[in-house]
Amino acid sequence: MTYKEARVYLDEVSKYGSVLGLDTIRGLLNELGNPQDDLKFIHIAGTNGKGSVLAYTSTILSEAGYRTGRYVSPTVVSYLERIQVDGKWIPEDDFAELVEEVQKAIVRMEAHGEASPTVFEAETAVAFLYFKKVKCDIVVLEAGLGGTLDATNIVKNTIAAVFSSVSRDHMGVLGESLEKIAVNKAGIMKPGCVVVTAGQKPEVMKVFKNFANELGCRMYTADDNETQLLEEGWRGQYFTYKNRDNIHISLAGRYQIVNAVTVLELIDSLKDAGYRIPEEAVRKGFEETVWPGRFSCINTGPIFIADGAHNEEAALRLRESVETYFPGKRLVFIMGIFRDKEYQKIARIMGPLASKIFTVDLPDTDRTLRAADLARALTPYCAEVKAETAISGAVKDAFLAAAKDDVILTFGSLSYLGLVMELVKKRGERK
Repeated sequence: MTYKEARVYLDEVSKYGSVLGLDTIRGLLNELGNPQDDLKFIHIAGTNGKGSVLAYTSTILSEAGYRTGRYVSPTVVSYLERIQVDGKWIPEDDFAELVEEVQKAIVRMEAHGEASPTVFEAETAVAFLYFKKVKCDIVVLEAGLGGTLDATNIVKNTIAAVFSSVSRDHMGVLGESLEKIAVNKAGIMKPGCVVVTAGQKPEVMKVFKNFANELGCRMYTADDNETQLLEEGWRGQYFTYKNRDNIHISLAGRYQIVNAVTVLELIDSLKDAGYRIPEEAVRKGFEETVWPGRFSCINTGPIFIADGAHNEEAALRLRESVETYFPGKRLVFIMGIFRDKEYQKIARIMGPLASKIFTVDLPDTDRTLRAADLARALTPYCAEVKAETAISGAVKDAFLAAAKDDVILTFGSLSYLGLVMELVKKRGERK
């Protein structure tokens, strides 16, 4: 099987849709010899910030000398980005070889009358096979949706269960209240593992504490009151946390401080458990972390920022960052979003900031909110809104609408940011 054939096969599998539950992934991994049982995991769940917490954590652990796997979704730049070891994507040949192994296992399952795995379950199995093959010391694992019934929760050897900020998202699947969402996410905790959480709303924190107590887990909580912001800008930030002074992170956005201090609590919990992580590795790891699509600057003159904000909490944080970094600047937006997101709330939060907004259809045409419908939601908050449909047209027109000292911001979903980045890069090369 070639890489292209592997991708075609997984595209075919994706037509079966998505089903929460562990029975099918358990059957698939049994057919493959349960590679996940030979690995150790740091498992991350949450609504916003999971990817950034994963990026910081895996970069720091690699700097400390551990062979570190990372499994993320969705991806921004490349499909292969979802499976990495020490920051390097899985090679195409390895990916194709392991997809073929998974395909054969699925054929055996179907012959036994078992249910066919979803594409996310197949990809998760490929990731576990690869991490075992290259002998990872630790795998930093991002839950796909929720926690309890997510395919990644098949793992047993969880060193630490980590929670980024939890807010309302995917309510139709995870529950209509914060408590129900928190209960779902708390399902990644395993008996005796370490639990690390960002500061949470009281109802979320109560759920996490109850679960941790029942499972005999020691809990570490990031404390915003112990944080002091020293310097900030769209190129990065400096802050102090507890006994650590002048920590530099390369990622912008005030919410990144919350993610970073959560990682500091995780690092301290790992040290308490006997892992050797020098302070130099911590500081260098923070500085070296790159995470596309999280308040990323992809052009200057005009400044062009790409951010994956796709729910109410993320929009509030994005607005805070924009108002902090670009006060008085004229702003031009490109926005595309899935129709099951809180797009009206996001429109109310972000719309008033913009001088002009271009709306687009997302590549996933089945889930996208049509550009015209999004434009109607934004019109009460911005005088100039244009439904572009095509992302390429929106990027072109945003550059035409923005002067050199203006700021262009694209947001609403991670799913189209890779294409925007590619278009902006090609425009720069032509110039």
